[in-house]
Amino acid sequence: MDSNDKKRTGFVSIIGRPNVGKSTLMNAIVGEKIAITSDKPQTTRNRIRSVYTDDRMQIVFVDTPGIHKSANKLGDYMVKAAKSTVNDADVIYFMVEPGDYIGQGEKEIIRILKTVDVPVFLIVNKIDKVERAKLMEFIATYANEMEWTEVIPLSALKKDNIDELLKTTYKYLPEGIYMYDPDTLTDQPERQIVAELIREKMLRLMKDEVPHGVAVAIDSMKFSKNIVNIDATIYCERESHKGIIIGKGGQMLKAVGSKARVDIEKMLDKKVNLKLWVKVKDNWRDSDYSLKNFGFQDGE
Repeated sequence: MDSNDKKRTGFVSIIGRPNVGKSTLMNAIVGEKIAITSDKPQTTRNRIRSVYTDDRMQIVFVDTPGIHKSANKLGDYMVKAAKSTVNDADVIYFMVEPGDYIGQGEKEIIRILKTVDVPVFLIVNKIDKVERAKLMEFIATYANEMEWTEVIPLSALKKDNIDELLKTTYKYLPEGIYMYDPDTLTDQPERQIVAELIREKMLRLMKDEVPHGVAVAIDSMKFSKNIVNIDATIYCERESHKGIIIGKGGQMLKAVGSKARVDIEKMLDKKVNLKLWVKVKDNWRDSDYSLKNFGFQDGE
């Protein structure tokens, strides 16, 4: 770092349609799995803050749920959470992936972004999957929609051009003291991250109709010198889903637990004894009481 460089700090909101790679980008920058990822849309349900710190800047990233057409109260919460973050950011990353046209969802986000007074970066993700000529054509199409502060093509999965993104972001952050200790990676409670890691394994292993109807609650998390004992309950909306989650002879539930335990042990740096139960809670995604109990609250 040059001695003339000033320390800068601020909030960066990552916004975009479902499944464009917002969580993957945040995890790639921070270097740890803070937000869960899968190939299914609407994976992220809460606004997740992660913290990137180096010797000249600290960025607090807010990864938002993808903006989509809501089908229930959980969907309403996710869309509201995503839209509200644009008002709190110092810089906004609008993340898209290359395609043949700009969809209605993207146009709605652009309409919102035109009303803000902060720098807006157009982040074109998944550039490893498209030819350069097509990429430039796609960027030109977006340039006609609004004037972007910066346009950064990258691959979050392959961590291609991440350094350029950070270097450019630094220029737009306000000067200031760091808000978090340099070792901080997230303001999410450990229990919430553990619950999300379990849910991620379900998203990756199960059929499309089940994972979005599940929530994970950590019933207990007890630390001893050499091991962490975790009891967790997976809530689903239908009895038929319960059977799918458990699987024949309990095989699916064992697979979820086994894969989740690996990531949890890595995060906590301890051996983990993970026990999972499955319960049915009818239509929890449309219940204000259930949403509040599972951590989805307005104003957060």
